[in-house]
Amino acid sequence: MTNTTDYQTFKDLLGDRFTQSPSDRALHGRSESYFDEMPPDAVAYVETVDEVEQIVKLCTAQRIPMIGWGTGTSLEAQAAAPHGGISIDFSRMNKVLNIDTSNMLVTVQPGITREALDIELRHTGLFFPVDPGANASIGGMASTRASGTTTVRYGTMRDNVKALQVVPASGKAIRTGSRAKKSSAGYDLTSLFVGAEGTLGLITELTLKLHPRPEAISAGIVAFPDMVNAVDAVIATIQMALPMARIEFVDPDAVRAFNAYSGTDIQERPQLLFELHGTETSVAQDAETFRDICDEYGGEEFQWSSKPDDRKILWTMRHNAHYAILASQPGARALVTDICVPIANLAQAIRETRDDIAQSGLRGPMLGHVGDGNFHTLLLIDPDQPDHIGIAQSLADRMAKRALALGGTCTGEHGIGMGKQKFMDQEHGAAWDMMGTIKTALDPNNLFNPGKLVRSR
Repeated sequence: MTNTTDYQTFKDLLGDRFTQSPSDRALHGRSESYFDEMPPDAVAYVETVDEVEQIVKLCTAQRIPMIGWGTGTSLEAQAAAPHGGISIDFSRMNKVLNIDTSNMLVTVQPGITREALDIELRHTGLFFPVDPGANASIGGMASTRASGTTTVRYGTMRDNVKALQVVPASGKAIRTGSRAKKSSAGYDLTSLFVGAEGTLGLITELTLKLHPRPEAISAGIVAFPDMVNAVDAVIATIQMALPMARIEFVDPDAVRAFNAYSGTDIQERPQLLFELHGTETSVAQDAETFRDICDEYGGEEFQWSSKPDDRKILWTMRHNAHYAILASQPGARALVTDICVPIANLAQAIRETRDDIAQSGLRGPMLGHVGDGNFHTLLLIDPDQPDHIGIAQSLADRMAKRALALGGTCTGEHGIGMGKQKFMDQEHGAAWDMMGTIKTALDPNNLFNPGKLVRSR
């Protein structure tokens, strides 16, 4: 954006909800990634679809970049503004518009957070299952095709978004998908926008698939002598089709951080955290079957509970992993990265990554949603050591290349943003160019979240 940009029309439209204050701009230039702050030139706090439509038309007329903003929890700088422009903040579009219990659907605005939606649904006996850990906005979760701890049973955002309202470059909202269970009517535009990271338009409404709240839930933890044994137990569990709702891996370094941060006393060994959903009888039976599997692979200290307080302690600890690991090395920054591989190759990927980290001189606690072949590392960087960022980036690059060599993907759930564009050609080849063709067709002026996901132009 240049100094000749006419902001007055935006101010006339939004009043005090359009701001160029340094604090607002700085807030919308940050994320939980390792990237430096990249603030927009202005921030627009929208409240209606009509306002979004008008902003898109104004930005198109003046060639101003537009970056959608939810809660700022992205890990690959998806909401940063490397080319300036306007950050369109959806935090005030945070309402539940309709709960359709008969069809097990809910329609929401994009700014509602995962936790707020769960509260709204509690009286219905239904819930929305996608749980990336962070209290992210639903619109942001759709834009990055988020998943998380419950993916192994309930799927990702791709599986749970039924329909969208999107404002594309024309400035006129369109609807994709329907409330029907299936359709063979034309291109699947819903899937096109889910995972597009805001590069094709701005999501203003989502219809989501809901699931019945389980009659019974149990959760627990089990220790293993080494990481390979733990992962082999997971592979055996998945191959037996045991209906795990969550099955998470944490390495000893992550366990130490958990203990210090949460006041727990977990053995500093590789651990699996798990959860089962079903009836009282099925949950008890599945827990015993899982115990037997773990015993075969050296599992010890098998503990499980159906008490809500026990489950809350366990998953709060897991969801606070990012902050616990940062707190374990005061002053450090983290390069957080993830990969996803076919489940049969998971043990190899984790073992080779662990060896890489051990030889690097950096700390890199590992944890992940191993039930679907996805794991994360938090590579801790000392800001006073100039070589640390280069070492961490090299480790992350080797992780991504390893995943691709094993038939996987450079990111299971963090997305591409700016950080992982370098791997798109290797992963997709000519299909990445096709993504660029779609981007050009739908956003010819390259105004929606420029510099992300597709090849730079």
